[in-house]
This record gives sequence, C-alpha cells and structure tokens, in this order.
Amino acid sequence: MEIFKYMETYDYEQLVFCQDKQSGLKAIIAIHDTTLGPALGGTRMWTYESEEAAIEDALRLARGMTYKNAAAGLNLGGGKTVIIGDPRKDKSEEMFRAFGRYIQGLNGRYITAEDVGTTVEDMDIIYQETDYVTGVSPAFGSSGNPSPVTAYGVYKGMKAAAKAAFGTDSLEGKVVAVQGVGNVAFNLCKHLHGEGTQLIITDINKEAVQRAVEAFGAKVVDPNEIYSVSCDIYAPCALGATINDSTIPQLKAKVIAGAANNQLKETRHGDLIHEMGIVYAPDYVINAGGVINVADELYGYNHERALKKVEGIYHNIERVLEISKRDDIPTYAAADRLAEERIERVRNSRSQFLQNSHHVLSRRRNS
Repeated sequence: MEIFKYMETYDYEQLVFCQDKQSGLKAIIAIHDTTLGPALGGTRMWTYESEEAAIEDALRLARGMTYKNAAAGLNLGGGKTVIIGDPRKDKSEEMFRAFGRYIQGLNGRYITAEDVGTTVEDMDIIYQETDYVTGVSPAFGSSGNPSPVTAYGVYKGMKAAAKAAFGTDSLEGKVVAVQGVGNVAFNLCKHLHGEGTQLIITDINKEAVQRAVEAFGAKVVDPNEIYSVSCDIYAPCALGATINDSTIPQLKAKVIAGAANNQLKETRHGDLIHEMGIVYAPDYVINAGGVINVADELYGYNHERALKKVEGIYHNIERVLEISKRDDIPTYAAADRLAEERIERVRNSRSQFLQNSHHVLSRRRNS
C-alpha cells in the first residue's frame, strides 16, 4: 500500500501509529480533515487480517466521519482510530490509558468515542488520561446511551423524506417495514407507533421481535420477506448492504429511510433506486443523531439542546433532496455534495481571512 499516495488522493491530513509494548497497544489514528474543527470519530477494536487492512479501515472510516460531521452541521472534522486486537480478550486498563496519552499528545486535533469493539467503560479509562474523549459514563457528564437520540433523528429524517414522496410529513396510516428491532430501531418504532403508523418488523433475534410485538402490535415477517412486503417506507436498521441487486427488484416502498450504516452495497445501487423514483434518505445523514448527541458533550452536555440539534436532521434531509433535484443526481451523491460544499465554503473563507491578515501585516511592516 502506497500510504502517501492514498492520503494525497483523498486529501488526508495525518496518520498516527501508536505502540505500547507493555500493554500490547497497537493503534492507528487517521485524521482526514479538520477544516471545520477538531476531528471526531470513534475507536474501533478488531482482529484485522493484516496491518494494511487496519490502516485501510482507519482511513476509510475517518473520511466517512468528515462527511457525516459536515453534513450534520457540526463544527468538527473527521477522524477514526482502530486498535488491532481481540476486544474479548486483549483489553486492559494499561492499554486504554496508554492510548489516552497518545490522544492527549495530539492536543485536541482528534477527539474519540466508542465504536465497534469498545465500550463506555473503555472510554472512562481513556478519560483518566485525556479530556479529548466523548461517550463516557453519565457520572462524568456524558450523554449516556445514544440509541434513543439516534432513533429520534432517524424519525425526523424519515418525516422529511416522506414529505418529498407523499406531499406531507405525516406518517399516520403509513406502513413502515422495519428491518431489525435492536435498541435504535425499537426506539424508532416507539415514535412511529405514537404517530399511528402500521409496523411490519423482522429480526433474527426472537426476543427483540417479541418485545416489539408486545409494545406496538407490530406484524412479523421472515427476514427474507421484509424486502417484498407491501409498504410505504422501508427502514433498514440492521446490517449494511441490504440495498443490492437481489433486494431492489423486490422493493415496493416509495421511501427508504433507516438507521443502518452503509445501506447501499455499491453506489450504483443508489443510482438504480433514484431511477425508480424511490426517495432515499442517505444513511450517514439520517443516522447522525448519535454523533450530534456526543458532540454536545464538548460544550457541557445538555439533553434538551442536543435534541434540538438532532431535530435539524429533518432540514438536512431536505437540503440533500434539494441538491438532488437541483443537480439531477441521486441523493447519496447529493449528501456528499452537501458536505463538500460546506467544507469548501469554510476553507475558502479561512483562506481569504489569512490573505487579508497577510496584507495587513505587510502594510504594517512597510509603514
């Protein structure tokens, strides 16, 4: 892997390798872009097949966070950490404290949070060594479990997408097919049920299904049948890549809006559903409630203020749809353009400020 060539191609700022022999720490911090502010992104712990695979994952995820944070309207850039190791047996206090010291050494350029393979308890240990961590225990001023807030953002974004498809953002009487009823999706179902939607659900976890049936009177279908059910909205809230060559021909929904990450198996699938006239709410825009919520911790967490910011996902989806219509492009591409245009505006503004400052200093020296 030609690292500098890759970094130059996608305009990465920094790649940091962290090693602590005593604790066994092997971590890679990727900082993609800090135009809007410090890079914020979680720490993932995983048993990678190779060091190159870990580097590629860190870089890919960091760039994704730049777009997610920018589209969410946050004054934050994108970054990510991967720790090479088995989260079930390789963790230790020494490891996460050593990692916290590395974060502290970046002096605020990167702020971390939990991700796949890490927990609130791990963040608490990191917090002993640095302030540049979010998602710690509520006892330390954290926002706590992000699932309800993420679900609230998905609900708001779904309403914006429904308005584009049906002419109204009311979901009353609409049939919503929810794939996966884990913590985020269960809370989403709570909002949908409260507005009078008809819920069709599926999940491989029978206990999760039963809980949703008892709480919301939802209809249950087999996991393989969720794509072909007659519904108004398909809400993917489980695994990624469920919008693919196999499922697209089965879809009857006019809207796709859910909490899952990486919903499109390939970008061309976004082109296909765009051509079919399906309104797609891009995943990293609609599911940004979690990162918006933890970002509020940087100002001293206030739940009401965080929820108000999360409500802005409705407007963000509207902006994506406007750009899609303006430029005649699929919504997944419009989401990228929304993020890129915001970053470019700030970058140009900063460049102009620096030029003006340079002229002022030059005149002062020459006077």
